[in-house]
Amino acid sequence: MRNWQVERRKRTRHLIELGGLVVKAGIVDLTDDDRAMIYGALIWMADKLNSEDGARARELWAGKGKEAFATEQETRAPTTSHIRHDQA
Repeated sequence: MRNWQVERRKRTRHLIELGGLVVKAGIVDLTDDDRAMIYGALIWMADKLNSEDGARARELWAGKGKEAFATEQETRAPTTSHIRHDQA
């Protein structure tokens, strides 16, 4: 496979993952898939990150995202509490 194809696939995967975050956050449903509204919200977010409050926004939003990922991981992780140890 050529290098440009590998790079294109990496970029495509990255964009799909970012789109998945928009869906996972519920933004698509909350906006009724209004692309202009979603884009406007992203522009507002970029403006906020470029403002003097940008560091605070990064801290708050990163914390909220990490917490959400951790919660999701906990709810998806299989548990072994239902397995009896004497069955092994």
